[in-house]
Amino acid sequence: MKISRYPQKNIWPELVKRPALEKKELNGIISGIFREVQEKGDQALTDFNLKFDNVQIDEIQVAEIEILNARNLIDDELKKAIQQAKDNITAFHTSQISEVQKIETTKEVLCWRENRAIEKVGIYIPGGSAPLFSTVLMLAVPAQLAGCKEIVLCTPPDKNGNINPAILYTAQLCGVTKIYKTGGAQAIAAMTFGTESIPDVYKIFGPGNQYVVAAKEYAQNCNVAIDMPAGPSEVLVIADEMAVPEFCAADLLSQAEHGSDSQVIFITTDENILEQTLEELEKQLKEIPRNEIAREALKNSHFILVESLQEALDFSNRYAPEHLILAVQDFEKYIPEIQNAGSVFLGNYSCESAGDYASGTNHTLPTNGFSKNYSGVSLDSFVKKITFQHLSEKGLENLGKTIEIMAEAEGLSAHKNAVSIRLKKRNERI
Repeated sequence: MKISRYPQKNIWPELVKRPALEKKELNGIISGIFREVQEKGDQALTDFNLKFDNVQIDEIQVAEIEILNARNLIDDELKKAIQQAKDNITAFHTSQISEVQKIETTKEVLCWRENRAIEKVGIYIPGGSAPLFSTVLMLAVPAQLAGCKEIVLCTPPDKNGNINPAILYTAQLCGVTKIYKTGGAQAIAAMTFGTESIPDVYKIFGPGNQYVVAAKEYAQNCNVAIDMPAGPSEVLVIADEMAVPEFCAADLLSQAEHGSDSQVIFITTDENILEQTLEELEKQLKEIPRNEIAREALKNSHFILVESLQEALDFSNRYAPEHLILAVQDFEKYIPEIQNAGSVFLGNYSCESAGDYASGTNHTLPTNGFSKNYSGVSLDSFVKKITFQHLSEKGLENLGKTIEIMAEAEGLSAHKNAVSIRLKKRNERI
């Protein structure tokens, strides 16, 4: 870990840099994977399963019996927890459904906007040592609420060729229509082009490592939309003298354990809180099973002592974190100062894990500084908005002269004529 005391602003650009693979090398790998999947379809996915996951998969699609059996493989306590989380996520995202509002911009000229669900969406769920069934909730619940007709899910199989039963159970609970045993960049390629088993989709959602993020970016070149560049997880904690070091350390480790490429930032105005948090971090590291992963992530993480909370917030806005925790007194007065963050957690008891699992907000959030220009996933992510307008004869008469003048000024006479010919016809009839 890297400790900085009162760093000058001229070195902030170095402190906000994320660790990253060489772009040129990464793009070459991704383009090769996409080419293989486009040319060989399911066979390429089978080959990549063997190469990257060390497992032979004969059937890419998860069978119905596997989904049914999953219900019996997880205990009732977990089922209850998943249901409560689903209820909260549903409540929060249902509140985002908007009513159609028709606006009369000029007398008898009506304009409005309506939502249409994206018909086919793809969900990518990371698997491996931390199968994120919580991400199924975060993506499938709003997709179902939006009315998406096809919800396709891809996730890597384990060494025995199985999908974690909690992922299968949650997917079935949330209306996922098809589930496939494939992960990584090849899964993104499959949902982009389609294969013999996997349908192509119109938009791809879900987090992943840098290969998955690069694959999603590559998919955009193939006319497939993505939710956002959601890559390795990150958190920034701002703490004052009222913060609880044990809580701060726990939040930092909750993100560090995601993967060795995760990044955590701790900023405080208090030297004692800094030292106590570092001590607590070492103590808690020894107690968590994924301590090696977390320790590797901490190598690229920063612990920063600053003069004031305003300086801490200025740094945070420059960094633009995925998750921002304000472990400070009177946090309400600092809310207007937050410009760039994916999701914000206020006060000592608003642990980041609440948003990851069950408070109701979505945990699929922009990383790598993209919270400067992206929002987290919401109901809007799964819909398109189509505008409508209706002009009566009188409406066109009321607006027509304006359109004719503007069209003529732009030298587009056919545009002008589309109005003039209608007004002439109306005047002849009158």
